[in-house]
Amino acid sequence: MIPWLEGDDPFPPLTSALMHPNGLLAAGADLSPERLLAAYRLGIFPWYSEDEPILWWSPDPRMVLIPSELKISRSLAKTLRNRGHEIRFDTAFEAVMHGCATRGATHAARGGSESGTWITDAMRAAYLRLHELGYAHSAETWIEGELAGGLYGVAIGRMFYGESMFTRVRDASKMAMVHLVQHLERQGCGMIDCQMHTTHLASLGARAIPRSEFSQRLRELVDYALTPTKWSSPEAGNDVAA
Repeated sequence: MIPWLEGDDPFPPLTSALMHPNGLLAAGADLSPERLLAAYRLGIFPWYSEDEPILWWSPDPRMVLIPSELKISRSLAKTLRNRGHEIRFDTAFEAVMHGCATRGATHAARGGSESGTWITDAMRAAYLRLHELGYAHSAETWIEGELAGGLYGVAIGRMFYGESMFTRVRDASKMAMVHLVQHLERQGCGMIDCQMHTTHLASLGARAIPRSEFSQRLRELVDYALTPTKWSSPEAGNDVAA
């Protein structure tokens, strides 16, 4: 059994999360900015389908990417050196969420699901509000004036919490991810939360760590007093792939 959250009820301790399904912690509450930010600070995220109540998760182990451990394959590096694309930050957040939720694109979604069917209308509205407040961000790959792929997530202190990514053109989401990681490393970000294992993220250097280690690192990173703000897009040529 998991607890039902009402109003301002606090989240239960992470150690009480179920093993099957892995990480299910609580249900209920809402998707207000205050609730979402409180959840992320503790290493908790919402994930549920349209016909379910809001479900809150903290899996063990936890998939993370340390910015300095980013891996760029030779083929991806070659693609990145091709200047036929443009990387932008925070210029099409809502469109990126729509891309992540739409069938027909290739996704790196939670648990390896084929599409972001868990990105309900309520989730879109909630994260758009976080974007307006300067906490949620998108990294976008544009090719010939069209959004070819991207990802979105939440930044708190020196942590970034990846939510979902999609691509309509081969490697478009990976290109956005590489530029995002390089941007975050320059900003002093210590860890990117990838939540659950996907081969897409593992190919970029993400790895699983115990939840206890994740929680310890998280506490060291979320309390930096960085003002939430919209990100400026990287200048052309600012990031060079190895």
